[in-house]
Amino acid sequence: MSKIFETPLYPYARNADQDRDQDNPARHPVVIIGAGPVGLAAAIDLAGRGVPVVVLDDNDRVSFGSRAICFAKRTLEILDRLGCGRATEMGVTWNTGRVFNGEGEVYGFNLLEEDDHKHPAFVNLQQYHVEHIMVQRAQDLIAQGAPLEIRGRNRVDTIGTHDDYVHLSIATPEGDYEIQADWLVACDGANSPTRRMMGLDFVGRVFEDNFLIADVVMQADFPTERWFWFDPPFNKGQSALLHRQPENVWRIDLQLGWDIDREAEKRPERVIPRLQAMLGPDVEFSLEWVSIYTFQCRRMEKFRHGRVIFAGDSAHQVSPFGARGANSGIQDADNLAWKLAAVVQGHAPEALLDSYEFERVYAADENILNSTRATEFITPKSDTSRLFRDAVLALAERYEFARPLVNSGRLSMPSAYEDSWLTGPDTDGLPDATRPGAPMPDAPVPDGWLLDQTGGEFCLLWVNGAAPPDLPQTPVPLRVLHIDPTQAPVLAARYLGDAPRAAYLLRPDQHIAARWRAPETLPLTTALARALSQMELSDA
Repeated sequence: MSKIFETPLYPYARNADQDRDQDNPARHPVVIIGAGPVGLAAAIDLAGRGVPVVVLDDNDRVSFGSRAICFAKRTLEILDRLGCGRATEMGVTWNTGRVFNGEGEVYGFNLLEEDDHKHPAFVNLQQYHVEHIMVQRAQDLIAQGAPLEIRGRNRVDTIGTHDDYVHLSIATPEGDYEIQADWLVACDGANSPTRRMMGLDFVGRVFEDNFLIADVVMQADFPTERWFWFDPPFNKGQSALLHRQPENVWRIDLQLGWDIDREAEKRPERVIPRLQAMLGPDVEFSLEWVSIYTFQCRRMEKFRHGRVIFAGDSAHQVSPFGARGANSGIQDADNLAWKLAAVVQGHAPEALLDSYEFERVYAADENILNSTRATEFITPKSDTSRLFRDAVLALAERYEFARPLVNSGRLSMPSAYEDSWLTGPDTDGLPDATRPGAPMPDAPVPDGWLLDQTGGEFCLLWVNGAAPPDLPQTPVPLRVLHIDPTQAPVLAARYLGDAPRAAYLLRPDQHIAARWRAPETLPLTTALARALSQMELSDA
């Protein structure tokens, strides 16, 4: 039976732009390069907001091999909002991880100790399945009349940037054609041709180590947990990682060291003995996908270059320990789409897009810092670093105080944007977890789940037994969500603490823009203007 990554899902088809006079090319509001998870997330979000968008990809199918597999709670919430919630249903749910040193367990941890969340801490699901779900969602939107196209086997060969548009030359099986875009979003991966064509590069570090990554099909009774080994008996002096995926696929990472022949190490005659040493000689398995990777913790200096905006791996790279790559990329798209829609539709100035760069560069730096620290702990580069690591592991087996120092990859968490100029006022006495800039915590409410009811637009959350106040007319739609705290005790605990009432202005990406004990017209209007980067209004 063929795998989904072997099947063309958006095969080449001639489009109307190819038949135009190329001295007068078609012009599109938004063009996205790359139909991976980041590009598809941005396209689905934009099209759902009524923004016409064209996705160009030189492939015509989902990614080969599992690639990203760990999708974090915040990412699952975003996928749910985009109509791709099947990812949670299809994936293998896990909240627990275990760390081993040699043959002994150091400790275990639970990433989601609270109850009353719609989504788990993590779901393991092969990237090709996530992409397939997203392609199907995009095709459903197209069938419903959404302004979205996905053009397979359309390779962008040249890019010309101008003050008010971007010019693209595109190669297809039937020849070349040209288009223009008001805005270009580059989601074309770590080896981004867009970045190369524009003469841009990363800054940061490449770490001197190599890791074997293998997707193995086998029947096994390991629990559905994240297992990480330091100095395991089957890979002495190195590290290893084991994750379960759907369809009896298991992800295994093995540290190999620096001075290796990368091509040779990918051959089955090298890979299979390593896996047999780990799993035992009697375990039957087959290889689905094998790769060798090197840690990189790098990013572009700027994510926005005029009319060209970079997102996902094209903008930043981190090591895979911590699952910060695809999760961060989808959160890039979540941050960008509502802002780009507001600009295209005339609700906000272009300055709003500069906040995308500010907020997501901050998030990238946070991810790079965590990823770098994990890399240095997993692969110590000096005798002193190794001595420290080994001492921490020995102490952590017996003493709880040492366990936070063990770093097998700080797992992906969303960033809070407290320092963003979009973030408005705070008030004393409300919980820290719901401070302005933070992503909204979910909670059960009488009609389901809180995040499901805020939607993808600005929302005033009024947590009070009394009816909400009359609101002024606003430049963008403002949904009002009224929750009686006596009917939603979990929400009351998360959003009120000991306060009797509160009001929250929520951004379309479900981050908190501002909060008050009770909103008045001027503070609310000012906070909304600030969240749209309309500084002349918010400073009034």
